[in-house]
Order: sequence, then C-alpha cells, then structure tokens
Amino acid sequence: MESSQCVSTALERLPFNNTALKKLPVDDTKESGSRTVPGACFSRIWTLQPLIRPHFVALSHSALALLDLTVQDVLSDPMGPEYLSGSRLLPGSEPAAHCYCGHQFGLFAGQLGDGAVMYLGEVESGTYGRWEIQVKGAGVTPYSRDGDGRKVLRSSIREFLCSEAVAALGIPSTRAASLVTSDLYASRDPLNKGQRILERCSVVLRLAPSFIRFGSFEIFLGRDEFSGLQGPSAGRHDIRAQLLDYVIETFYPCIQQAHSNRKDRNMAFFREVMMRTAKLVAQWQCVGFCHGVLNTDNMSILGLTLDYGPFGFMDRFDPDFICNASDKRGRYSYQAQPSVCRWNLARLAEALGSELDGAEAGAILDEFMLTYEAFYLSIMRKKLGLVRKEETEDSELISDLLHVMHNTGADFTNIFRLLSCVPWPEEGDNERATVGPVVDLILQQCASIQELKVANMPTMEDRELAMILSMAQTNPVMFNIVADRSGVAQQLERMGRLKELLETNEDELKEKQRDDWIHWVSRYRRRLTRECDGTCDLPLIKKERLSVMNSNNPRVVLRNYIAQNAIQAAEKGDFSEVERVLKALEKPYSDAVGLEPLDGPNAFGEKEQRGRDLTVGYDRKPPAWAQRICIT
Repeated sequence: MESSQCVSTALERLPFNNTALKKLPVDDTKESGSRTVPGACFSRIWTLQPLIRPHFVALSHSALALLDLTVQDVLSDPMGPEYLSGSRLLPGSEPAAHCYCGHQFGLFAGQLGDGAVMYLGEVESGTYGRWEIQVKGAGVTPYSRDGDGRKVLRSSIREFLCSEAVAALGIPSTRAASLVTSDLYASRDPLNKGQRILERCSVVLRLAPSFIRFGSFEIFLGRDEFSGLQGPSAGRHDIRAQLLDYVIETFYPCIQQAHSNRKDRNMAFFREVMMRTAKLVAQWQCVGFCHGVLNTDNMSILGLTLDYGPFGFMDRFDPDFICNASDKRGRYSYQAQPSVCRWNLARLAEALGSELDGAEAGAILDEFMLTYEAFYLSIMRKKLGLVRKEETEDSELISDLLHVMHNTGADFTNIFRLLSCVPWPEEGDNERATVGPVVDLILQQCASIQELKVANMPTMEDRELAMILSMAQTNPVMFNIVADRSGVAQQLERMGRLKELLETNEDELKEKQRDDWIHWVSRYRRRLTRECDGTCDLPLIKKERLSVMNSNNPRVVLRNYIAQNAIQAAEKGDFSEVERVLKALEKPYSDAVGLEPLDGPNAFGEKEQRGRDLTVGYDRKPPAWAQRICIT
C-alpha cells in the first residue's frame, strides 16, 4: 500500500520566531471576557473565533513580499482565507493580545489594549528581516471591554487601502497584506446617529517590525489626578525596564551598541523617537494627511503611521481641516498635528519616568518644533522643485502659497502636482501671457463662491455663537478676552471671510483668484531663476526640477470618496474596485496608471446631474458629493 505525504503550503512554512513573547511578561490566564491585566505586556488568546465562510477581498503583493510570499502562494492555499483571518491557527503562531494604555483626546483612559487585534507572531524573512504579523477584527480579547472584537468590511477596506497608500507615498507605515471578509455579520451604527445596520465581519492582516506604541509604556503609570485611573501595572518599574530594554535592543541596535551607560542610552533612544516622530508628521503635512485620532495609544514607538480609523487626505486646502467627525473641538485638526505629536512625546517621557533624565528630556522636547520645521521645509522645497539652493525667504514663499490655496479653496494634491507645469522663466517673457495657461489649470482646481461660502460657515453651535456676538456689543472688554482664544478667533475669522464672500459675486471672485495666483506664480518663477547662478547646466537643472517635483507631489492619494466608491462596490460583492484603487495607490507618483473609476452611481446613489456623470477620474478635483462623506 502506497503512503502519501502531505506537502505543507507556503503559509504553513512561515518561519515564526516570536521574540516578544519570549522576552516580555505574558499573561497566561485562561479566564474569558474582558479584565484588567496586571504585570504583563501580552495576554495569550487560547480560543480562536472563526469567521463564517471567509474569502479574500484583496491582497497586497508588496506587503506579502515582506514575508517572502507571493499572491499565488496565498491564493493556491485552500486554507488561505482561514489562516489570514485568524480563523485557523498558522503553524508556529502564538495568538496573543498586547496590553497598553493611552491618553485619548487629552485625558488618561487607563487600560485599553488590543481589543480587536490578535498578535500571531513574528516571521523571519530572509530578505526583509523580522515582521510582527497580526489580524485585526479576529474577535474578543481580554481588552475588548464592551466591544465584540470585530471589524466590518467598510472600516477594513479603509485600513487596508490606506496602509498600502501611505507606504507607497514613502511615508513610514504599518502594512496590510490581505483583506478577508465573511458571511458573519456585526451590528454597527456607521454615522453615530442611532441607525444600526448589519455589516460583514472582515479581517486585515497587518505587518510591522513592531506594534509597540507610546501607550505601551503608560501601563506603568500611577493614578491620574484628572481621570482617577491608573495603569494595570502601576509602579512595576522592573517590567518597564524590561520593555524598554527589549525595544532598544531589538529595534534600535545602533543606540544599544553605542552606549554603555543606561541613562545615556535611554536619552539617545528618546531623542531618536522624537526625530522619527517629527519627520513622520512633517511627511503627513506635506501630503495633506490627517490621522484623525492621534492619541498616545496610536503613536508608534518606531515612528510609523499606526491605526487607520477616521483618517482623511485633504481635498481643498484648509489648515483647520478635521477628518474625524467625532473631533468636535478640532484637537486633531491638520494644523494641530505637529503640536499634538509633541504633547504625546511629553506623555511618553512621563511614562518612562526615572529611565530618563528629566531636564534633558525637556530639552529634547524643546527641540521638537524646530526639528519638525526643518523636515517640513526640506520636503516642501522638493515639492516646489527648489533643489539647488536654500534661501531664508523659501519659508515665506511656502506659507504664502498655502495662504493663496486656502483663500481660493484650492485642491491641495492637484495644485502641487500642477506646479511642475509652471514654465521656467526666460529672458523677455510677458509674465501674464506666459503664466496664463498654467493659472487657468490652477483655477480649475479652486472652489466656486458657493463652495467657499459653505466652507466658511461657522462650525460653533448657534447658541455659543449668538452669545459671543452679543458679548461684542454689550461687554467689549470680556469679548476681547474671549476673542483671543484660538477656537473663538477661528470662528470670527470664518465669519469675516463669509461676510466678504456674501459681498462679492462669482465673476469678481474668479478675477481675484486669478490675480492672487498670477502674483504668487510670478514670485515662484523669480525664485526659480536663482536656482541657476549662470555657470550651471540649465537644461540639467530644469530636468532635475521636474524629476524631484513629480516624485514628491503625488498624482493620486486615498481621498475619502475614492475609498467610499470601493466600499460601496465591495458591499455589493464586487471587489474589483478595491483592486483597481490599490493598483493606482501603489504607484501614486506615476502618470502611467489609469485612474478612472468604475461607471455607475456614486456613494450617495447619484448618477446624473444636469446630464453629467458624477464619477470623475481619481486624479481630478473631487465631485461635490465627496464633501458630504462623514467618517467617525
């Protein structure tokens, strides 16, 4: 009788080496349900919670390659959807959930942890090193609190696509290798309006060298004077030292090797985290990315973009852009992101406590904004093609550009991409005639008077606004005190712009927009002339300028309406739009990738308006309905 031997698949041969669970304390309790977990950085997950009929929505070939896997390796495995959704145990994996705390919207929230995420282990890639892999949406953990541990197709598509989009932009990010959906359903209220619907449970396979975050060190904090909460391992400085040693030895080996003194090593580590965080937020700002929930539990200790929830890429430039509809006070607005990151670093320093020198940590924090501004200015120069010289006036040129973009309601991504079309200055140019064609293109990316009126409507509640306006008449002294507060000043500024708009018409607005853009483009061209000092190779500089601009100004980013179109199609069982969007996002700087969306109604079910199809190319100015998308 012949014996047959089972041949293992590529997924079953993944070389796991689960270092984190070997070097950090693990809670082995088999008790089910949510609970406080003291004295541990991880909790083992003893029971898998399989999806019903899991099946693939999409795979990222570049993320899978980090594990030395191909798309074919995954698709040819009949158990692939089960393995990559946490429904079946991968050989060598050790399911667990990570314990961490966090400051959420400025307040210490106590124990949080992986409430919907399951660590599978760490895979040793022969080509790309070690990668922690985890499944998001695989069921309840000890940290689920009142949640069901599930993620739905809508949010999973957003996380999957944005992880890969941000990485392709050249910004440090966690990765997403696969997206699986199922016939298991969960009840959700997507708009937070008390209207619950059933949505398909789905799982994203995430990768990163580590998912340890600032909040991982906050589990050791004592009782907070404002919230009254404390970390589950409060006062366990021995475990804090153990976690810090693990992070530095494993992920910052150069710092470990360069310092024999522990305190010096720790300070070098904190400085490096500060530098990485400053660079990361500078990169976000330069592509108009808004994270949406920059709590300390969403800040990577490695300087990666972590946890994609209510994120948003700006369409029309607005420094006060808020992508998270739940962020009523704008704590995590676009322009607030650098200062919030510094605030979060200060919380990390507090959590590390005696491991750092307090005065030196304070000095490092004081360097954050200057470090951020240096990274930001360096990237912005590249976006403008200023590659040969650095002038002190460049900062003003950039801020004036953003000011014109804001006033004209210009599309952030498309304007920067268009700037490479600004012609190099030539002797004897007629300025207005020369820049006219490119200014015409720019004006097509600017807002109409109606769009600007809507954009400048006060966002403060009517009652608060009426009280402040009444105060201006009845108590000018008190009004002047209140008007100095940033939130109130912002509302008053909006009202001032709205008043101007109400006193003008579309033709007058377009003429002013044209004048503003001609003025700025002319200044920009004068700056370009100073790139060449007369002895350099002008054709080479022109070529270099275009190359640098087109590799720093993306043609396409994951705008909310693009994600929404993919979600709508997927919820009807058509995953092709997810694949098409992923393909475009993988090469965001390329002109070669087709960016036309599928034919059909938009996310609001609208197809025709004045005889025109409302779907537009993904590299064009977004359609009007895009402004109505609400992400919480």
